[in-house]
Amino acid sequence: MRTYQADVDGRVQGVCFRAWTREVARMLGVRGYVRNRADGRVRVVAQGDEQALERLARELRRGAPLARVSEVREEYIESEEVFKNFEVRY
Repeated sequence: MRTYQADVDGRVQGVCFRAWTREVARMLGVRGYVRNRADGRVRVVAQGDEQALERLARELRRGAPLARVSEVREEYIESEEVFKNFEVRY
């Protein structure tokens, strides 16, 4: 299991991006969280198999229907935390 982290930039707050991300992640069987950042970006941290994480990354670059994604800064990270589900964090 790998841990993927992405900061999504663009028009991604106030357009249901977090709820959309949660639904996509759950559909893919990925665990972790999504939250708004104070700088206007959205942070996604996800754990799962590599194929599911790659699919999530493609979906994040495409974005939610009302969003306009301008950039996704992404990387695989080391994480001690093991997530049980995928949630929106506030």
